[in-house]
Amino acid sequence: MKNVLLLRTSSMGDLIHTWPALTELAQHQPDTRITWLAEEAFVDIPGLHPQVQATLPIAWRRWRKHLLARDTWQQMAALKQALQGTRWDLVLDAQGLLKSALPGWLANGPLAGYDAASIREPLAARFYDQHYAVSRQLSAIERNRRLFAAAFGYEVSGAPVFGIRAGARPGWLPAGPYAVLLHATSRDSKLWPEPHWLALAAELAAQGLYAVLPWGNAVEQARAQRLAAAMPGAVVAPRVPLREAAALLGHAAAVVGVDTGLTHLANALDVPLVAIYTDTDPALTGVVATVRAANIGRAGEIPPVDAVLALLARVRGAA
Repeated sequence: MKNVLLLRTSSMGDLIHTWPALTELAQHQPDTRITWLAEEAFVDIPGLHPQVQATLPIAWRRWRKHLLARDTWQQMAALKQALQGTRWDLVLDAQGLLKSALPGWLANGPLAGYDAASIREPLAARFYDQHYAVSRQLSAIERNRRLFAAAFGYEVSGAPVFGIRAGARPGWLPAGPYAVLLHATSRDSKLWPEPHWLALAAELAAQGLYAVLPWGNAVEQARAQRLAAAMPGAVVAPRVPLREAAALLGHAAAVVGVDTGLTHLANALDVPLVAIYTDTDPALTGVVATVRAANIGRAGEIPPVDAVLALLARVRGAA
């Protein structure tokens, strides 16, 4: 059994983009035991993949705001003890940032990662014992797959497979088929206009699908409530943990989402999906396009409702 510590702390989409590499690793080296170091806000994500046996939380986002607090130093000391208390056969930094390289440097095992030309923070590579060149022009998923293949000694082949499954359908959902509308994202520039969501929901309702609108903070909740009030039969989701969010997405008849982590989670669950991009390049950060998933848009472009509906009809027809 090879004992491996994987460093990929944030954000949600980046963690999800690591799953295909884990699926491929399991095919080539099924005796590998993975412990995943992740930010506390995303600590539920690694465990959705069957190859991950344990998760270590790190709270750097919270700690950096309270660096002088006694609790912060106690928690950092506890993490250091956990990292050094296990002998790792390999510590793999799939993030390539100082915030991931430093915990890896503290861990008790050889540290591997991208070479300096392959990452946004080249200084991180100075901490690695082993370095691997992977083009920055590749998608995040392909970069992860190639890093893992180089570190563990096999060749990348075939289409990416996320390797996860949804849990049971949430009990709070009304009966009948539904579409999840992922309207919320990290930047306003990534949003899709509210009138577009209303027009989309009206057409979906005519097709027999009610809309479900998740949210993650007060601003997103207010938007969800505002949209739902103008959508026939729409449901504002309660705030749920990520495992239940995966179940909600996994049982949807359709998902339409902007550039956000939950859109990538829907992609991993292989449901009919259209991902809308208005401020980023889907060639680098989009969902994996399949017969059941498609990207639309690009930076500076607002995709029209009819184009989104046409794509959605195509991916639903392939379901």
